[in-house]
Amino acid sequence: MQMSPVIAIHLSAALAAVATGPVALWARKGARQRPLLHRAFGYAWVTLILVTALTALFLRDRSLPNIAGYTPLHLLVPVTFIALFGAFRKLALGDIAGHRRIMQRLYFAACIAAGSFALLPNRYLGRLVWGAFAPLPPAMRFTPVWMWSLLGVLVVLLVVQARPRGARSV
Repeated sequence: MQMSPVIAIHLSAALAAVATGPVALWARKGARQRPLLHRAFGYAWVTLILVTALTALFLRDRSLPNIAGYTPLHLLVPVTFIALFGAFRKLALGDIAGHRRIMQRLYFAACIAAGSFALLPNRYLGRLVWGAFAPLPPAMRFTPVWMWSLLGVLVVLLVVQARPRGARSV
């Protein structure tokens, strides 16, 4: 697989979404809220995540387990559309907490989780990133995808468990 215009657009939009998402989420936290910043970065993030999801429909990978070139990672496309619809519906109904909850989960699923899977050594982006630094040792190169997935889940569980019990994110 080579860098095509669709891959370049998808990758650019995804990386920009990873960068703009935290700003949109952070602008509504704490004592000093910034609603204009939140709205501007929120609209930018939604636009970028829509571009990412739409371009993902044109990306196929036949080297991984797939159905007609669509891998399990492509299941995030309808999840993204449904979550965005739900988040804006909650906002229209005045359920700000519901809107916040959906957008935080969508950021984690669409940017952090999907990005982590895209960086696996046997994926296109993973080969670009890890190959740029140095050749992977054989133990990492031939490790099955499910082991990397298990490692990722364990890291997420460790992060979640490390948070203080009394602390709540608002």
